[in-house]
Amino acid sequence: MTDDTKHSAAAQATADGQACEGGTSTTKGQQAARPAGATAAAAGASRGLGSKTEKQGRRMTGAEAVVASLEAEGVDLLFGYPGGQAIKMYDALFDSKQIAHVLSRHEQAAVHEADGYARATGNVGVALVTSGPGATNTVTGIATAFMDSVPLVVITGQVPRGVIGTDSFQESDIVGITMPVVKHSYLLQTTEELTRTFREAFYIAKTGRPGPVLIDVPSDLASEMLVFEYPDEVSLPSYRPTYRGNAKQVRQAAARIAQAERPVLYAGGGLVSSGASGELRALAEHMQIPVVTTLMGKGAFPDSHPLNLGLVGMHGSKYANLALTESDLIIAAGARFSDRVTGRLDQFAPHADVIHIDIDPAEIGKVRAAQIPIVGDLKGVLDGIVSTLRKEGAEPETAAWMDQVAEWRRRYPYYHPDLSEQPDDIVPEIALEQLSALLDPEKSVVVTEVGQHQMWAAQHISRERPRSFVSSGGLGTMGFGFPAAIGAAIGCPDKTVVCVAGDGSFQMNSQEMATAGIHNVPVKVLIMDNRCLGMVRQWQRLFYDERYSSTLLDANPDFVKLADAYGWQAARVDRPEDFEAAVEHMLAAEGPYLLDVVISRDQNVYPMVAPGAGLSDVIGAIDVAVGAVRTDTPASEASRGQDIDARSGASVRGERQ
Repeated sequence: MTDDTKHSAAAQATADGQACEGGTSTTKGQQAARPAGATAAAAGASRGLGSKTEKQGRRMTGAEAVVASLEAEGVDLLFGYPGGQAIKMYDALFDSKQIAHVLSRHEQAAVHEADGYARATGNVGVALVTSGPGATNTVTGIATAFMDSVPLVVITGQVPRGVIGTDSFQESDIVGITMPVVKHSYLLQTTEELTRTFREAFYIAKTGRPGPVLIDVPSDLASEMLVFEYPDEVSLPSYRPTYRGNAKQVRQAAARIAQAERPVLYAGGGLVSSGASGELRALAEHMQIPVVTTLMGKGAFPDSHPLNLGLVGMHGSKYANLALTESDLIIAAGARFSDRVTGRLDQFAPHADVIHIDIDPAEIGKVRAAQIPIVGDLKGVLDGIVSTLRKEGAEPETAAWMDQVAEWRRRYPYYHPDLSEQPDDIVPEIALEQLSALLDPEKSVVVTEVGQHQMWAAQHISRERPRSFVSSGGLGTMGFGFPAAIGAAIGCPDKTVVCVAGDGSFQMNSQEMATAGIHNVPVKVLIMDNRCLGMVRQWQRLFYDERYSSTLLDANPDFVKLADAYGWQAARVDRPEDFEAAVEHMLAAEGPYLLDVVISRDQNVYPMVAPGAGLSDVIGAIDVAVGAVRTDTPASEASRGQDIDARSGASVRGERQ
């Protein structure tokens, strides 16, 4: 099969059987998708035919067994890059009628593409690369997935077993190198353990707290013969994730929620992994509890819902940060109290008790002590809490709290039309709200690179369902977003996939324009182009006396010409009055499209909690009570004349309001 044919096969297989957010893709001949009511524990079951595969009992090489194992797991899409120690596996892949291969242009990008596919679909993403530099190039992608709990299986070729440890050509100890950033890893030693290893790897990747698993395959083992016997069962006595929350703790949580006067639901990425969005909504609505979300949790609760306060933390809204700070109870659901959320820890939510629910016991109490810890799957635990509250006849006691939160939301909006900041330039906040309005939230996936544009996108692009917003949170990986968008677009061919990028981060993996072009992946890339490393420059401007050390990107390529060189359609826009039409044209275009959006270097992401400051110490928030101006900005920022009330002409000089 050619690469184009294989991509078409992958797209068709996905379209035939997959609900993009549900992770139920099947190729023809595989077992039917699990019913929607399947328990979380069933996530360990193979999506494929397992031992019922037609290849069961056949004699084959180790390389052929690797491909047969992937087929038995239901894999129909593989991202990768070949090389000498992986060539036997690639030769076996040539004969697969089930697995489509996407040839990336860099191994790091291959893992990011598998990652984006996994986040958008809920399926395990799979990547295949060679040894040495091919393997080491995957480390950033693996670490990105590990930090954000994304299920991946990464297969690396390795030098023959007899020369491992001798510094042979293109040898690297990839198991040792990746040990801190994988959920588990394997170095195959015998053909007898091959199929069991693959069954375990997929089971580990997607059960409990998801994460990446690495399998290192020596090239001589790939040549050895074996009889293919794929197991259905997994026996791992040392790995038994806890799915059912402790009943006593669930009752305690319900009782504490019933008593709370100022509760906040703190929603993290675990809700997306668990598929617990419905249960979260049921709890929020039943007890009238406002919801704040992490970057990973965006989409787990509809942005349009009146109880949703949106992003919290360093670039969260002032009203969301105030709600968390003044709360008397935090219900942390699948969130890990990241420093980007808490700010200065000894000032974080000083009046609040904590109910912390997570499937990973290592997260509970790691950063903030929990008065009621619950280890378990969020879907079942939240459902148990709601059922208990209903059984006990609990009613919300939050009317005064909701009035206070509503007042904060009215007073401290993210952006206000009366704010005058460089009126002749494209304003990122307005631009991304226009993009949001043009996207169907039910039929689109937004993927971001990392930087200022990432925060603007999280603040101003509305998402209504899980797995519709994809971003690198824990590692903050520049170069992630574009290849991840390619993976998401291949995994969700019925969705419009837009990558919001910065000019710096896009160039980290811009070679993947060839991947999208050759496979005709209709990904749309919107570059917020300020000719600098925007977020670093913002910190230099605010906290380093405007000493702009190595952050200017004046030597950027002409992105429109670059797109043309790769066979893409592209355009540039630099006037606000032309932006909306340019986006409409991008979204309507067939195939991949790049829109270069020129913005000012002086645009900053506000509001912001300064590094080392408490969550309530917000700078740059708009306060409509004093005339729709940004407050508490540093003196150097105010002196630029950017914080001006368009109606009165009064500027804010950094004073407290």
